[in-house]
Amino acid sequence: MGPTDADLLAAHRAGDEHAFGELVSRYRAKMWGIAARTLQHPEDAADAVQEALVSAYRSAGSFRGDASVRTWLHRILVNACIDRIRQERRRGTVPVAEVEPRHQRGDVGAEVVTRLSVERALAALPAPQRVAVVLVDVQGWPLHEVAEILEVPVGTVKSRCARGRVRLAVLLGHLREEER
Repeated sequence: MGPTDADLLAAHRAGDEHAFGELVSRYRAKMWGIAARTLQHPEDAADAVQEALVSAYRSAGSFRGDASVRTWLHRILVNACIDRIRQERRRGTVPVAEVEPRHQRGDVGAEVVTRLSVERALAALPAPQRVAVVLVDVQGWPLHEVAEILEVPVGTVKSRCARGRVRLAVLLGHLREEER
């Protein structure tokens, strides 16, 4: 069994050049998944992950240990994603044209259409609901950890998820009708 996350962070703070890289290798894929599902564009997701890791690298000395290193890293990422969502709203965006396949190309075509529909629906949720739904329903995080990451009570996470799910059901209702 290797060093714990806390051990790696302590080693990084003590000057170990490889410790932070080990933390990155442990969490990069999960962080990418959260960012990719929270933000609309892969480039924005990559930028958010990079910003979060740079921020964590620079602020490692101020880590107090109130939360796990994993939770701390994901909190920084969620903040980076929310900042990008806010910037996007200020810039204004051009809505993505509706994608309607000319003909059904089997499972692959249906899967692509479904994936695009889900991505658009997630993007339509307010940022707090989107982040909660992605962390709980897509990534499978426990409610208490999501509450810790978002710095809100567990009940708030539950209500954000519930509201987000209701909104997603409305936005994705057409997928159910297509199955019939």
